[in-house]
Amino acid sequence: MALKGKPYNIVMYSHDTYGLGHIRRTMAIASQLRNPNTNVLILTGSPIAGRFSFPEQVDFVRIPGMIKKTNEEYLPLSIKINAGHALDIRKKIIIATVKAFQPHLFLVDKEPLGLKKEILPTLKWLRKCCPNTRTVLGLRDIMDDAAVVRDNWKKKGIYQALDTYYSEIWTYGIQDFYDPIKEYGIPESIRRKIKFTGYIPREVKSKKDAIRERKRHKIRQADKLVVVTTGGGGDGYPVMDAYLSMLEHQGSLVPYRSILITGPFMPKSQRKEIFKRSKKLKIKVFHFYRQMEKILAAADLVISMGGYNTVCELMSQKTVSLLIPRDTPRLEQTLRAQCFSQRNLLDYVPWNRVSPELLHKKVDHLLQKPEVFQDGMSAFKMTGFDIMRQRIHKFRKQNWDNSCYNLDRQRACISR
Repeated sequence: MALKGKPYNIVMYSHDTYGLGHIRRTMAIASQLRNPNTNVLILTGSPIAGRFSFPEQVDFVRIPGMIKKTNEEYLPLSIKINAGHALDIRKKIIIATVKAFQPHLFLVDKEPLGLKKEILPTLKWLRKCCPNTRTVLGLRDIMDDAAVVRDNWKKKGIYQALDTYYSEIWTYGIQDFYDPIKEYGIPESIRRKIKFTGYIPREVKSKKDAIRERKRHKIRQADKLVVVTTGGGGDGYPVMDAYLSMLEHQGSLVPYRSILITGPFMPKSQRKEIFKRSKKLKIKVFHFYRQMEKILAAADLVISMGGYNTVCELMSQKTVSLLIPRDTPRLEQTLRAQCFSQRNLLDYVPWNRVSPELLHKKVDHLLQKPEVFQDGMSAFKMTGFDIMRQRIHKFRKQNWDNSCYNLDRQRACISR
């Protein structure tokens, strides 16, 4: 496709050590920011990036995957090399890609310095050699317990990095719900960089799409459908186990249908057990669902752990939901569940209170009386993409005629 004028280039960095959240959020943003005159290139360590369909003007560069063993230890996901060697490869691919692509915007997901500070050389290079490139950090609404975040950011020099290397900080949430400026002790020099975008919407499926999805699974319109999903699934087994235990306890008296999606990262032994138990109950199970929006739109109730992306999908589809948020290693999901529950947007059960009996009570109530949550969701606005587009429009007006760097600067920097 021929482009009119000089294209606007965006590089998105997503470290993706585990799970589906980062790559799904990155893909959603990329699909909305691209247009015939905007290119988006994603740098990702996700091992399943290739499973997604990439629209025109969007592509990705895969860096070697890493998996988190402890809060400070990461190991190569697939290749058998030293962790330091793998990180060195990732660093070199990241900076080489940015140098070659010459982005007008470098958008970083969640980690201000990247995995083990791997994007710090790139941030320094952009600051020196591409001063017109906007560097933006995208943060989900809630990171963790406020005291934990403050301590972590002080130890890792994050406050200084935000002040030094970032043009703006996009917070994908609503300040009245949860205010990271207050909670995380953001100093004045950084506050003015923060833009609250609101939550990030997902593609909304029509009623016809939902009906077709139900028909595909042979679910009648009169039937109630409960979908249970745990995102990537790496720590989702307790949720699946509790739900299946509830159904096993009820026997043949279950008045609704169920579909389970374990996630591709659930350990194989756990996944095999879930499939085996589900088969006895005549329940469909998938380890990966390519178009989550469709199955969530088709559901009468969704049970999930409450990661940021799943909540955005549920709010977009206006599907009644019950969260079972984890409380380790972070309190992020629990804090989000509390915020949304207080506003009658969803219901939740604390992780340490999950039992077949309580689940049975909650599921029955939500299927029979969903109105209070449906009313709450109908008034909930998701402005994420609108605000992002406004910011980029402003960036483009300010430096559209400026390349990443001029010829003199290019000669000085290209070999660095």
